[in-house]
Amino acid sequence: MVLPERLARFNRVVTNRISGPFVGWLPGFGLLVHKGRRSGKEFRTPLNVFRTEDGFAVALTYGPGADWVKNVLAAGGAEIITRHRKYRVTKPELVHDESRRSMPTPVRQFLGLLDVQDFLLVKRE
Repeated sequence: MVLPERLARFNRVVTNRISGPFVGWLPGFGLLVHKGRRSGKEFRTPLNVFRTEDGFAVALTYGPGADWVKNVLAAGGAEIITRHRKYRVTKPELVHDESRRSMPTPVRQFLGLLDVQDFLLVKRE
């Protein structure tokens, strides 16, 4: 199950604007800075981001067709701001993983309830 588009729209209009100032320093959260693939406009998308050995993993709760995912894939990277640090990330890779092994255990269990099986992995430069 991918979360519905109505929820995505609500999050863009309401939740993201409220949470935007805080996500750069809260554990498990980050701000993805990416460019629109058609407009070239800079976007800042609050996300749950989790460190991996060589980068970050993001659960695609709205599916791999989300605009921000397409933007990162088209550009070949973006920036992630998390815990007061900015990271340039490259080599985005879509991964379908039913075991959700790139996620911490409690997150893995929650994502299992939502049946989230798609992730975006990026490498730190």
